[in-house]
Formats: sequence, C-alpha cells, structure tokens
Amino acid sequence: MTQEQLAEAASLHYSYIGGVERGDRNIFLETLEKIIAAFQIPTEEIFRFEDHTDRREALDEHMTLISGKSTHEIEALTKINREVLATLYIQPKKSNGVLWRCARTIV
Repeated sequence: MTQEQLAEAASLHYSYIGGVERGDRNIFLETLEKIIAAFQIPTEEIFRFEDHTDRREALDEHMTLISGKSTHEIEALTKINREVLATLYIQPKKSNGVLWRCARTIV
C-alpha cells in the first residue's frame, strides 16, 4: 500500500502519512485508529512484536501445553520443573579427592 493509498483509506492527507512515517509528525490516538482501520487488520496486530527465536518458540510451546490445565495442575508442573532444573545444574562433586563437575541429564 502506498502512502497515497493509505492516506485515502484513512481520510488523511498523504503528506501527513509521509511525515508520520519519517517521524516528523506526532500522531494522535484518533489518527492511529484511522490508520489501523485503513490497514483492515485487528488493532492488536499493530502492537504485536514477534520474537522468532528458538527460545521464544520453546517458551510458547510450554505455554500452549499448560494453557488448558487447572491451577492445581500448573502448580504441580511448576514444582516438577523446578526439581528437574535443579538436577540439570552443574554441581561440583568430589571423587577420590579430585574435584570434578557433573551434570545429570534427563532424556
């Protein structure tokens, strides 16, 4: 969509759209509503900032897995997660007087 098309769809002047895009003009919430309506997308899409990292995807997967669970089940899963994470941390161990590091892994 060009600036001119957006301006027409939002009932704004094209130079105003250009000024907003360049950061030369401030924008009021009422005007923002017009621009969002012109794009014909839900308002929350404008403010959604995607983080497509592996970490974000893994966290999202966990949220999906627990989203339908009861509070009691979520509390139990949280306790289990803490215990599992505690076993994954590298802890110093002594073996025959020699200090070495061991990490237990769960497969």
